[in-house]
Amino acid sequence: MNTIPLWIQLLTLVGLILCSAFFSMTETALMAANRHRLRHLAKRGNQRAITTLWLLDRVDKLLAVVLIANTLLNALTTALVTVIAISSFGNNDTVITIATAVVAFLLIVFAEISPKVIGATYPERIALPASFILKPLMTVGLPVTWFVNLFVSSLLKLLRIKTGNEAHDTRLSPEELRSMILEGGNFIPQKHKSILLNLFDLESISVEDVMTPRAQIEALDLATPVDEIKHQLSTCYHNKLPVYEGEINRIIGILHVRKAVALLSQNDEINTDDFRELLSAPYFIPEDTGVFTQLQYFQENRERLAIIIDEYGEVQGLVTLDDIIEEMIGEFTTSVPGDSRADAFNWDKRGECVLEGTTTLRDINKRLHLDFPVDGPKTLNGLLLEILEDIPEAQVSLKIKNCVVEIIQVQNQAIKVVKLYQQK
Repeated sequence: MNTIPLWIQLLTLVGLILCSAFFSMTETALMAANRHRLRHLAKRGNQRAITTLWLLDRVDKLLAVVLIANTLLNALTTALVTVIAISSFGNNDTVITIATAVVAFLLIVFAEISPKVIGATYPERIALPASFILKPLMTVGLPVTWFVNLFVSSLLKLLRIKTGNEAHDTRLSPEELRSMILEGGNFIPQKHKSILLNLFDLESISVEDVMTPRAQIEALDLATPVDEIKHQLSTCYHNKLPVYEGEINRIIGILHVRKAVALLSQNDEINTDDFRELLSAPYFIPEDTGVFTQLQYFQENRERLAIIIDEYGEVQGLVTLDDIIEEMIGEFTTSVPGDSRADAFNWDKRGECVLEGTTTLRDINKRLHLDFPVDGPKTLNGLLLEILEDIPEAQVSLKIKNCVVEIIQVQNQAIKVVKLYQQK
């Protein structure tokens, strides 16, 4: 080594540290790389992503190559620093100790910590190009890695540690997918993110959460005079109406309003029997049916409107295909007069919000960012009655989940108007 100029030795030392840094950085980048993103790139024909996935499918051989190369490079670096120190300052215990401390510092800072931080920060940027270097190295070093892995696999079997695909399940649970969407940041548009999250919510809610309550159902009573039926049809905002006789629990069918209007335009002298001929069979569902399940039922049965009944067969409300779609993509721009679910509400400048008692708790939580319990009553009126255990008088106030609720108006044994106060 005395015949080799000092500058060449120092240049070789820098090269060894850089090579060690490359393997450290590449190892961390490959382990931190997002496999879902790599699979997406591979499906689009990205050759670097295909090569990177090929390496990750052989992670035992990959780690063997990287660690063997890194170990050899670090050993050569230590030996070279020791030689340089001895040739420059003589064979002295103090010199060797200082040289060992210097090489340890250089390796820790420049060949381990810094490269690994960079690899963890930019995994795909580093792993993709580095794959073209590592794949040939794996082929060249196959005999060495086979020999090393022979002992490694024997040790793992002795310790009963599973490796490969049997070691872990790569499938994602719904909650893990939800977390991925929430952490998508700017990669997923906000509207798309909202739709995806709403799709997961469909699994956890029932039709009772999105239905139009019984008191708000617009239905046609065939027991009323024909003139009143005509007037109701002429002012109707819906395409289909439930039809009953005398009492809402006696629904006999669903009337398509357009067909009824066409009948009225053709014949002025009609009776209730003419309307009966236009009715289609009602579609009843239990109140605890899941929303996602009901969406499938709508598709299978080719229905768009269902009547929700309880365990006693009494009507609780109705749900339409539009109601479920709104849960996924948000409310439509069109709304029906008198439909409180479609009315926009929000906090005003004073941190107050006036609501109808029939407003659903899920809508309140979504719009006002509150946390009212939704595992019991579905409306604000129902929640307040459950808490108070009595029909309250007006101007009663209480606090629910850090939100002050003031009852403004009570009518017909129900809370009609409520004011919420936002807590700072």
